[in-house]
Amino acid sequence: MNERLMQMLLVGAGGFLGANARYLLGILATAHLGTRFPFATVFINVSGSFLLGLVGTLAAERWIPNPEPFRLLLGVGFLGAFTTFSTFEYENHALLQDGQWLLAGLNFVLSPVLGYLAVWLGVMGAQAWRG
Repeated sequence: MNERLMQMLLVGAGGFLGANARYLLGILATAHLGTRFPFATVFINVSGSFLLGLVGTLAAERWIPNPEPFRLLLGVGFLGAFTTFSTFEYENHALLQDGQWLLAGLNFVLSPVLGYLAVWLGVMGAQAWRG
């Protein structure tokens, strides 16, 4: 099998599992905790950040043989679909580890602020389109 196709299948399989895990956790959290506060999102973001730190370290430090399929299936696929917040946090950690304080600070500010602005613009656009 073509190597690129195998990589895509690993990411796709992990993504399928991660998206469904997120969906099921959302249902469970909502059923038990209600919707007044987004407990499911907080749990998913925090647990995904922890898991990406774990997976990223295992892959980067070669604690497992041939870490690339492991990284693609769990890091990119599963956790990429489970939460993109974990990627945001892992990239900030990498910037801080590299001593890129200004870039890390910029990312800490820009991603949430611009992300919220994008959501607001999307809502405004949908409402304007709806009429």
